[in-house]
Amino acid sequence: MAGKAKDETLIELKSATDSHIGDGPAVLTAFRINLRSDEDSGNGVHSLSERGTLPGHTDTEKQCPNKDTVFFRDGVRRIDFVLSYVDDKVGEKKQERRKEFEANLEKAGLELETEDKLDSKDQKTYFLKIHAPWDVLATYADVLKIKVPFKTSDIPHGQDIPLGWLSRPFRPPEHIMHPQPDYFTYPFDKSKTDFFLISDKDTFFPPSTRNRIVSMSSVSSELQNWKHVMLLLTKGSMDKNAECESERYNLYKHWARFLSFYKDQPLNLIRKYYGEKIGIYFAWLGFYTEMLFFAAVMGFICFTYGLLSYDDNISSKEICDANIGGRIVMCPLCDKKCTFWKLNSTLTLFLEFWKRRQARLEYEWDLVDFEEEQQQLQIRPEFEIRCNKRRLNKITQEMEPYLPISSKCARFCLSGATVAFWVTEYSPQLCVDTSALGRFITPQLATSVTASCINFVIIMILNFFYERVAIWITDMEIPKTHLEYENRLTLKMFMFQFVNYYSSCFYVAFFKGKFVGYPGDYSYMFGKWSNLRNEECDPGGCLIELTTQLVIVMSGKQLWGNIQEALLPLLRNLWSSRKGRQHPENQYSRWEQDHVLQNFSQLGLFYEYLEMVIQFGFITLFVASFPLAPLLALFNNILEIRVDAWKFTTQFRRPVASKARNIGAWQEILNAVAILSVVTNAFIMAFTSDMIPRMVYLYAYSQDASMSGYINNSLSVYNISQIPDPNIPEKTENWIDNSTTTCSYRDYRYPPGHLKEYTHTMQFWHILAAKMAFIIIMEHVVFVVKFFVAWLIPDVPSDVKARVKRERYLIQEYLHNYEVERLKLQLKASEKQSNAAYHCVLNYCLR
Repeated sequence: MAGKAKDETLIELKSATDSHIGDGPAVLTAFRINLRSDEDSGNGVHSLSERGTLPGHTDTEKQCPNKDTVFFRDGVRRIDFVLSYVDDKVGEKKQERRKEFEANLEKAGLELETEDKLDSKDQKTYFLKIHAPWDVLATYADVLKIKVPFKTSDIPHGQDIPLGWLSRPFRPPEHIMHPQPDYFTYPFDKSKTDFFLISDKDTFFPPSTRNRIVSMSSVSSELQNWKHVMLLLTKGSMDKNAECESERYNLYKHWARFLSFYKDQPLNLIRKYYGEKIGIYFAWLGFYTEMLFFAAVMGFICFTYGLLSYDDNISSKEICDANIGGRIVMCPLCDKKCTFWKLNSTLTLFLEFWKRRQARLEYEWDLVDFEEEQQQLQIRPEFEIRCNKRRLNKITQEMEPYLPISSKCARFCLSGATVAFWVTEYSPQLCVDTSALGRFITPQLATSVTASCINFVIIMILNFFYERVAIWITDMEIPKTHLEYENRLTLKMFMFQFVNYYSSCFYVAFFKGKFVGYPGDYSYMFGKWSNLRNEECDPGGCLIELTTQLVIVMSGKQLWGNIQEALLPLLRNLWSSRKGRQHPENQYSRWEQDHVLQNFSQLGLFYEYLEMVIQFGFITLFVASFPLAPLLALFNNILEIRVDAWKFTTQFRRPVASKARNIGAWQEILNAVAILSVVTNAFIMAFTSDMIPRMVYLYAYSQDASMSGYINNSLSVYNISQIPDPNIPEKTENWIDNSTTTCSYRDYRYPPGHLKEYTHTMQFWHILAAKMAFIIIMEHVVFVVKFFVAWLIPDVPSDVKARVKRERYLIQEYLHNYEVERLKLQLKASEKQSNAAYHCVLNYCLR
């Protein structure tokens, strides 16, 4: 709080936090009013009240209020924040704290105006409007080194290319894509205001900058312990005044509507209205979606080719042929309950190009020399409250709280143990009776679909617990700064989600069917005493099961996520807007209409990034098993962008603007997933699919250089009479008769009666060697290409480098000329004063 020492502030914050015991917490809700591009007018004459009465409120003004304005009653001063609080009849402490809070806001230079509770729908809520005058804005812009324009850019846009008219149908209007001209910028200096291009002080700082300045001023020290929200216009209030288009209405009209799905996002307007951090998210999401288009096209081509070439697949024909696959009796897939059965019953470039796009945005949005702001690096109030010990900060030379190393180690150990415990996931072993499903659905397929559906339900349930455990252990570690807190939570949540979503796919791809043994010597999960026999794959391999698992989990997550994102905020807002409201919506003030909207929490973008990164893992880690995964992700992301835009413009209060020059810790996570995807896809192609065994058979063991006979070659036989009693089925049905003495299983082993019966054949070792060689060669080729592309494609485009150099050159030139002219003016003024003094002395002497 402005005007108070840090220790006193801590006492105030702690009392606000602990005041649940007694008269309850001092509830304050912060809003940020929408700034229109036009000049709205207000009614009444402003008069700042004396201390102890409502600031800015008089009986005369109360008679003629303007219900739809973003200005104070004088119609001149813009509303930058709106604080709301409920006045209860008890709790004098809270009233005193509120008065002290308002007094300190005014000491910080902010101007206040209060809407009486009798004007609110519930007759209990006060709305305190805050305006930041030019002096406050200039002071904090200087402190925060906010870059502002000093010269119009003379470098043409890189988008001015030949045949640019072809992209016009896919672009919003120019005034939406580029709401302001391109400028060269320099950090604001309050002592050199005439150096910058200031035509109107009221509109010089964009809405997001005014918001950030207010939150970084004396308001921020108090509001971090209450509810951060920004006031937005509802859809209805935008429609009723459409001729005076606001920035938010333009966003809704040209960005949030689903019919605009084929158009570019107005990133500059998003950044201007919501700030750089939210702008970076939508820039990344849009670029990621664009890159998915190329992957989706390639995946669709591969999938279509597979369908068209199905009739030429000799192996599939042999499996379905009654004279080949119909005569092969397969060994039971499990003990006792399973019977014998017939065989015939069965992105790297994105990350490199994103670096270039990110570098361009860093320049265009004045983030090249940006360092993390105070609002991200400042000490968290929870850290100050819970850490009682203090030590001298060698940089600031001030006493600050710290967490002793012993306490920190103990907390990290407990946190690590908790994470290790929760990442172990239970995978149910299912036995499904599929005898009544019909001849078109195999038992393996039915079991795979059923297990995938059950697994998806378990994933959704575990998500609920994982989220709360991750937040709990992150809070327990007591991170010092907000940025540190978000990075730690990001890592933990991704680890939990990685295990939760991908463990079943990893199991099917790399473990199922790999360590099963053979009919006379099966392998068990925890030894034979457990009776948990390792699962086997279908004779066609586990690839179809992996595809089934991937499709159900990925599609189910995307469908559920979109329903949850779209319906929950809408239903909550409908309920809160109707609750207690007795008049039509347009009879309430703009801030009260949007008071019922949902709050966009500090971790709101965290969950948006998490959703997309998990999707990125699905389409990269396992794309070899399901080429259509990028296409499903593309359709989802086209909808996701518009749903997110709709939420931001109609369902959420406007968040407090903040800066960010990149996507933070998610960049490293994406890099790690991309590297891991090379390994997983190489192993999928080598060990999960039949590509290598087919190639070895075709070039080394086929008699006629074709795939004819591959199915029989890939199966080994076992003497039924040698199967141990625990493995013999209870029911043999009609699959075997007296003439059937052997059953087949998927492996490369010598037949019964051979000198090396039931040991691996030489073909097994040839295939294993080919698999390992393929993995090594593929990984090395992909990594060489990756590093070559990273070297070939510079992280910063050449035109951006040129702009940065041009801007730095102009800054030096303009500052030099400015200082020279300033010095000349000072010398002239000094000369005039000297001449005046000389003439004065001369006249005196003459007298």
